Amino acid sequence: MAEPRIGVVGATGAVGQVTLELLAARGFGQVRAFASVRSAGSAVPYGDGELTVEEATAETLGSGELDLCFFSVGTAQSAELVPAAVRGGAVCVDKSSAFRLTEGIPLVVPEVNGDRATGHEGIVANPNCSTIQLVCALAPLHEAAGLRSVRIATYQSASGAGVDRMEQLRSQDPAEGNVFMDWDVEGDESDEESKLRAETRKILELPELPFSATCARVPVLIGHSQAVWVETENPLSPDDAREILSAAPSVNVTELPTPRDAVGRDDVLVGRIRRDTAGNGLALWVVCDNLRKGAALNAIQIAELLLERRALAA
Repeated sequence: MAEPRIGVVGATGAVGQVTLELLAARGFGQVRAFASVRSAGSAVPYGDGELTVEEATAETLGSGELDLCFFSVGTAQSAELVPAAVRGGAVCVDKSSAFRLTEGIPLVVPEVNGDRATGHEGIVANPNCSTIQLVCALAPLHEAAGLRSVRIATYQSASGAGVDRMEQLRSQDPAEGNVFMDWDVEGDESDEESKLRAETRKILELPELPFSATCARVPVLIGHSQAVWVETENPLSPDDAREILSAAPSVNVTELPTPRDAVGRDDVLVGRIRRDTAGNGLALWVVCDNLRKGAALNAIQIAELLLERRALAA
């Protein structure tokens, strides 16, 4: 099988930069970088060298010169550019919310529902960063004991809002640090909270799963943290949960994981596994590097799965 011709759209952003880093580390040689007209002509690191950034246009991406495209841009840009790339023959892994909940488009975390990826018709959606780490922890528990309900509070880092927010955090006085709700509110919940519920239900194929979320942004540069409370259909002790999660792919059970511990790691850290004294389930603490497994790495794992199964035309 010929080496795939790869495009990284949004290459100058926080996720795009990590995507390029991971692709280079994996030895992919035919890679092109794309971004907005403002970044066109600039250079981005790739392995021991650099790539010249090209403007991401429907014409260029749909020219038939790409086999695989990773998109890490806004929803509106993805809605315009992804279909163009698909028409040009590329398989697209999209990080935005443009296609995640669209009927017929697989929403994939390879360790959880990787078989769904091969049912694509040109687009595979990459879930929200918070959803990815959550389902990596929930899926093994669901397989072992069934899920009855989930409640979650997220503490999401600045990098989840992009490069500009990261620079803002780096430059601000520590005294200005704050915890705030960083998303549009629709009715009683933010769009981030509703997305987290809907995506988790779709990936786990539990459309009626009772699920309640509260999401907040915290003054942490990289790494999302989650306090999770789960009720299971069958009894599950903390020791049982530790054993199950320790054997799960891309999960590392540790005592007291922090966002700093997760930075640069490819796995999801799970700790503080204990009984929920206010309910009949378990409480967990889940931490992940949101730019790696929460975004870029998950997308690359989707692509590698497709390449391995030869579902991607070279």
